[in-house]
Amino acid sequence: MTGYGLAQLENDTLSVSVEIKSLNSKFLDTQIKLPKVYFDKEVEVRKIVTEKLERGKIAVSITYERKDDPAQVTINKKLLKSYYQEISEIASKLEASKEGILGLVLDFPDVIRAQESTDKLEDHWSQLKDVLAEALVKCDDFRVTEGATLKNKLVVYIDRIEAYLTKIEKFDPARHDAIKQRLAQRLTEIESSEKYDQNRFEQEMIYYIEKLDISEEKVRLKSHLDYFLEILSESESKGKKLSFLSQEMGREINTIGSKANDAGIQKLVVGMKDELEKIKEQLQNIL
Repeated sequence: MTGYGLAQLENDTLSVSVEIKSLNSKFLDTQIKLPKVYFDKEVEVRKIVTEKLERGKIAVSITYERKDDPAQVTINKKLLKSYYQEISEIASKLEASKEGILGLVLDFPDVIRAQESTDKLEDHWSQLKDVLAEALVKCDDFRVTEGATLKNKLVVYIDRIEAYLTKIEKFDPARHDAIKQRLAQRLTEIESSEKYDQNRFEQEMIYYIEKLDISEEKVRLKSHLDYFLEILSESESKGKKLSFLSQEMGREINTIGSKANDAGIQKLVVGMKDELEKIKEQLQNIL
């Protein structure tokens, strides 16, 4: 589920910033960017994030700067000399200017190293975790707000499906009458024929009528719609249950469409499928 949280700490000795971004994902996928001095804390940070944010593609970025004890800078002179000599030789062979080679070499990897002091790191880590906790709360609050908006959308989609179902209820009696008329006409034609098995005909008629009946599907679909709204009102995470329920709703809608054998009802079924697809798309954002 989409979310964002930013928390910062700024004082005379320390500057810390924690930014958390959450995007839609069916699973928990956490990417963590830590300061070099705290690389060994990744497992701990991942655990803290997992306990607060259950699902989503989570990006955590933590910046840390000490003001009371600046980093000690060292130059790898041996490596610098080696780089300089190699570049100078290449420049000579190419008859190119050697001006600026020193500045270029200073930017090469590992030539200049900044070593931060390790004292007070644990104390600072404790403060950093407080900032992390604050950012997580803000991110979760953001997701809760998004969730409330999403819930309203889902309620609208469910109401639309129920409205289509109500229209199908109104279409169904006319559909039954049309089926009866066709059957009666066909029955008259068959009875006028000398060759037909009455018992077999009655069995096939019963099978045909049952195959066209959508009463059970309508009842089950209505039950699924009511239960969906009931789950939405619960405070606990129910994303997986809602996903399963949407699949069951789709099964009933498809069966109604295949059994109805009626153009008017088919149009309503298409409308229900469209709303159901919107529900499935939004359910990817629910925990």
